[in-house]
Amino acid sequence: MAFIFLIMLFAAGVAVLGYFSLGTAQARGKISWGVDFSQSYAEYLGLDWRRTYLAMIDDLGAKNLKLHTQWNFVEGKISEYYFDDIDWQIKQAEEKNVKIIYVLGVKTGRWPECHMPEWSRYFPENLQKAKLLEYILKVVNRYKDSQAISYWQIENEPFLRFGKCPSWYYQDADLLKAEIDLVKSIDPSRKIIISDSGEKSMWFGAAKLGDIVGITMYRNSWNGFAQTFGVNPYAFLSPIFYLNKAQAVKRIFGKDVICVELQSEPWPSKPMLQASLEEQAKSMNPDMFKENIEFAKKTGLSQIFFWGAEWWLWMKEKQNLPEVWEEAKKVFSER
Repeated sequence: MAFIFLIMLFAAGVAVLGYFSLGTAQARGKISWGVDFSQSYAEYLGLDWRRTYLAMIDDLGAKNLKLHTQWNFVEGKISEYYFDDIDWQIKQAEEKNVKIIYVLGVKTGRWPECHMPEWSRYFPENLQKAKLLEYILKVVNRYKDSQAISYWQIENEPFLRFGKCPSWYYQDADLLKAEIDLVKSIDPSRKIIISDSGEKSMWFGAAKLGDIVGITMYRNSWNGFAQTFGVNPYAFLSPIFYLNKAQAVKRIFGKDVICVELQSEPWPSKPMLQASLEEQAKSMNPDMFKENIEFAKKTGLSQIFFWGAEWWLWMKEKQNLPEVWEEAKKVFSER
């Protein structure tokens, strides 16, 4: 009962903030659109990841990518680094004049969120952290001279307790600062993005540490309240909810806010490939996709990245349902 009460309290708070955010939102004219890309997620969906990557650039017309990579993939064996696939992605971006946000760290997006190498699990906590910093050092030194890299994003929503992460991840306030300081010492030329939940935070923690605040924007997510009561608390939010918080961050910290994840794929109650198309359509379909675009335009944010372009291609190629992919092409053609 206590858990249900807390969920209801949270939902009520979200509703109040959403409804009582003051002001009128107008669609922003000039927006820089981008897409998130995860090689591992493309492979999970049974797609050829190289074809998927190129389709996002050549067919969709995306010129901004947020690249999710995993520590456990790059350093599958201790001190042995596999960069071939990422090298290819960076090279393609350079040749095609695509700009990349490169996500660094242990928590870099896509389930289970934190991607610890298996070998590191047997190390003591202090050595795990030291190896993480060593990994970041290797990555930044390798790609800092690439003209394709526009920003480094350090960790993915490091303040949001979500995913399967080591016990120390949310307890060590100094580790994130150490990661930022390390990256800046190697590459002081680029700004650092720190991301946070668009819905569950005021973004002040991210604004204190990052040069730019990256936020998420989810409108139809699976969560305990929705599962129990059939009502999604995020549906009560208005564009002003995001606009007002972005303006507060700008006034207080002098930092810009961008959207690094705009929901454009389903969030079902089970893994994507186990969810029926009917269940998927409850949290994302062509109409919802278009609604989310118009919603995002009214937040006043100048840069917005879609989360879920791999799913668009899966729907197009594996399900013969190209509607979302084709709608997205219209967005990028309007640049």
